[in-house]
Amino acid sequence: MNLTSFSLPVLLLAFASMRPVPGAAPAPSATPSLMIASASYAEAPLREENAELIPWSARRVVNWEDFRSAPVQGTEAVASTSTTLGLSYQVKDGVLTFNITCNFQKTKSWGLMKTDYILAHEQAHFDITELCARQLFKELSEYQYERRSVKADLTRIYNNIVAQKEALQNQYDGETDHSRNRKLQAEWLQRIEQELEATQEHATYP
Repeated sequence: MNLTSFSLPVLLLAFASMRPVPGAAPAPSATPSLMIASASYAEAPLREENAELIPWSARRVVNWEDFRSAPVQGTEAVASTSTTLGLSYQVKDGVLTFNITCNFQKTKSWGLMKTDYILAHEQAHFDITELCARQLFKELSEYQYERRSVKADLTRIYNNIVAQKEALQNQYDGETDHSRNRKLQAEWLQRIEQELEATQEHATYP
């Protein structure tokens, strides 16, 4: 079936993005200088999947069985991908530690027109969230600790990345016309693949 030959609104793809707030930070440490600790791996760690969430991994792409929510009725969308970008952190004994999560939500994602072409479009939404998780890791790793403003600083960094993520997701859907523009869809998939390769050093976020 050639999707580009259709002009029906039913081919419109939807994207749902969930926005968790950052984890609550403890009271600022009295230590005048602070170390930032994060995990270091030769390659990105394999995070554990469960019944509701799939952590992003190059070794685990989504399939239609992962889209477990009931389709939304009365909408033009034929699929919806829900992803989360999370941050939690704490200061203890003069060390700032943080944890970043990038997950696909099985129970909040659904599909009606289950083709490989549409699935690739949906996977790219997940990949975009992963790129933003890597950017978040980069910025947190470069963060210069300020005792009085650490909570506000990390919240600002997180919120800025979330705003970038939303803008990029909207740009992706807008330029590809929700996958109906096959030429631009192919260009975006190539661009995302190149960005994932270029940001490998930041894929080891804790």
